[in-house]
Amino acid sequence: MSTATVRSEADGPIGRITIDAPERLGAVDPDMCDAIVAALTGFDADPDIRVVALGGTGRGFCSGAPLTADGATMGVLEAGERLVRSVVAARTPVVALVHGVAAGIGVPMALACDYVLTRDDAPFVLAFSRIGLMPDGGATALVTAAVGRARAMRLALTGEAVDGATAAAWGLVAESVPAEDFDARAAALLAAFAAGPPLAYAETKAAVNAAALDLDGAFAREGKGQRRLGATEDHREGAAAFVGKRRPEFRGR
Repeated sequence: MSTATVRSEADGPIGRITIDAPERLGAVDPDMCDAIVAALTGFDADPDIRVVALGGTGRGFCSGAPLTADGATMGVLEAGERLVRSVVAARTPVVALVHGVAAGIGVPMALACDYVLTRDDAPFVLAFSRIGLMPDGGATALVTAAVGRARAMRLALTGEAVDGATAAAWGLVAESVPAEDFDARAAALLAAFAAGPPLAYAETKAAVNAAALDLDGAFAREGKGQRRLGATEDHREGAAAFVGKRRPEFRGR
């Protein structure tokens, strides 16, 4: 299947899902999120597919949701939850290939995958606070499970970017390699997963995710907080400032 901005294809035992929206750094809308879910669900039901690769094109993996001066689209909140749930629930290993920026919903989208390979220079940024919002898509659970409370709070509150090399050193992602080695390492990694034991992989990822993640609780808390924040003047100011390329003036209302 394919849409204008999400492509999927079987490459032997590898299912490839590509966010193809380079002009907006892979920013996703609800339809794109649902297209990724549909592609992943199809691959997960196909016994010939042994691993799924999720990647992007251009300079971005996924830069979050499209933003206008009026604010973010809350529809991505629910669609992002569906996407993350589908990745975590899939029995087939899912590998995120992060060659460029991962921001906003792009961060939990990547971290929900079972293995994240990134380039050393690819930035990861929870940019929500910059526009008066909070992390969503399960990020509060996924990031905290990966790097602990102190670093999760640092990333969420400051909105700072960390490069792939730092993300790997912190344990936010599994592996980071130099840009010139990325494609070769991705091919080798996918081949290794494709040759591995699918039943053991399925049971292992289910057990690790059950032990490490409380996604139901995270989604409930994030949904309540994000809807409240989405209606504030601070969010409208943050969005307008982002689009206008100026510093926001938050007033706590």
